[in-house]
Amino acid sequence: MKDQQLLKVLGNKDVLALALGAMIGWGWVVTAGLWITEAGSMGAILAFLIGGLLVIFVGLTYAELAAALPLTGGELFYSYAAMGRTASFITTWAVVLGYVSVVAFEAVALPTVFEYLVPNYSMGYLYTIAGWDVNITWVAVGVIGSILIAWINYRGIQLSSIIMSILTLIIIISGVLLVTGSSIAGNMENMKPFFEKGTAGIMIVLIMTPFMFVGFNVIPQAAEEINLPRKRIGQLLIFSVILAITWYVSIIIGVSRVLTPTEISNSNLVTADAMAKAFGGSQMMGNVLVLGGIGGILSSWIGFYIGGSRAIYALAKAGMLPKSLGELHPKYKTPHKAILLIAVLTTLAPFFGRPALVWLVDAGGFALIVAWLMVALSFVILRKKRPDMKRPYLVRGGSAVGWIAVFMSFGIGLLYMPGMPSALIWPYEWIIIIVWVLIGLILYKVSMSKYGPDKSDEHMNKEIKRILEED
Repeated sequence: MKDQQLLKVLGNKDVLALALGAMIGWGWVVTAGLWITEAGSMGAILAFLIGGLLVIFVGLTYAELAAALPLTGGELFYSYAAMGRTASFITTWAVVLGYVSVVAFEAVALPTVFEYLVPNYSMGYLYTIAGWDVNITWVAVGVIGSILIAWINYRGIQLSSIIMSILTLIIIISGVLLVTGSSIAGNMENMKPFFEKGTAGIMIVLIMTPFMFVGFNVIPQAAEEINLPRKRIGQLLIFSVILAITWYVSIIIGVSRVLTPTEISNSNLVTADAMAKAFGGSQMMGNVLVLGGIGGILSSWIGFYIGGSRAIYALAKAGMLPKSLGELHPKYKTPHKAILLIAVLTTLAPFFGRPALVWLVDAGGFALIVAWLMVALSFVILRKKRPDMKRPYLVRGGSAVGWIAVFMSFGIGLLYMPGMPSALIWPYEWIIIIVWVLIGLILYKVSMSKYGPDKSDEHMNKEIKRILEED
């Protein structure tokens, strides 16, 4: 019987909305004040430009590989072709943690935004985590939202892409209004101090940037659902990264021009307060920004469900995870069991309260840096190992671009290590990393024992050969 196939339905608009909607998400609403407070206005901008430069170089390696090997699971196949099965599992498992952490982040962010729209709605004390009181109504909003987004993804890529396009438009409108209003009502004096805490402040913000930019690499995960020429996949990937860099820098400028440092420190949602002040203290305009933020939560949430479920699906098809996770729904053609697994894992996030936002950003960011480093290495290795491989999107500069991506990824990865000002927090963030590694090790060992490494290699080589032989 012929294997079921994913639906090949995504066009230019869908792919760009998928990547951009995933990248700009909600982080710009909930953490913009933290960036400015930690590094100063220009320090935060500098951190995002450095992080954006890393993402451009990494994005270039992704663009070439995604166009050359447009297979669901993306990184799984790039790293396998370059370094073999174990490296491919490590790379993709790190990607899955990055994606799952974003999905969990959104489940915590949704009840957070309700505090702006519906003050004092949070009630029904349950317990306290890291000094923050977790209330039952707060948890309920996150859980209900999580179930709704899981259902949307379960029902198919067409429904998800339509909703993503609408939400991305809402986000862009709200952001443009903020930047326009701040350019008229704001001033440079509010942006002082330009730098806060020196280099340490910049590094603290810098380690958050991988998490904020992640989303462009959702495109390779959905490669077999994209109905476009291969070269266009690479072009859209890079274009989405440039748009995201422009977005984040513009938001930082907009907020810091309107609000004073004191106002930023006292605000629970700086972007909404900045929007309200830019339009003469209009609470309605603040609510418009929050609606854009909700659009960002939902778009990012959907996008990373797509990316995470496809990565798990690809691992399962390769026999590196239980095979049942590689099954497609008979009607909706979605990896429904992978979607349900992500739903189970991430619906628990609201029970850890608002402090989980920072833990998820840092732990997920570290996992993504590991994956980006492995993809950049794969790019360099494949340039030498398979020089004749068809590359519809050929990156100028050859291996030099790959090596820059490798060194920048490694350098930023060091910032997460103990002893650095921006080190991962013990025990919370390190526990997330350690538990994820242990789960992956167990699942990989069990799957290899059950299905056999030879079957896994046979599947991977067959898929790579099939795609390379296509016109």
